[in-house]
Amino acid sequence: MFDIGFWELMIIAVISLIVLGPERLPVALRTLRGWVSSVRDFSNSVKTELKEELRIHELHEDLKKAEQSGMKNLSPEIEESVKSLQDAANMVNRPYDIPTKNQDNSKDKQE
Repeated sequence: MFDIGFWELMIIAVISLIVLGPERLPVALRTLRGWVSSVRDFSNSVKTELKEELRIHELHEDLKKAEQSGMKNLSPEIEESVKSLQDAANMVNRPYDIPTKNQDNSKDKQE
């Protein structure tokens, strides 16, 4: 990641042992580990949010293309995007409706 070799790590360890001393070094390492993990968690959450925003933007563009073509002769990607948007809209309209296989089959039989 940082392109640090074994000998560079050994030099850093010896200098930190001399500067901090053996009694404060474990506490400093735990603190550093906490900082690194919190930065990693933050970067992962930012990455996830960016992916979701890009996905939303892509769905929006696909929906515009579908509306412009009159919802006819859509490419498979656009059809999939429109279907996922319709599913999301149905979930928002009826958030407590959880379809099961039995309910879906009974609805098909009724029609």
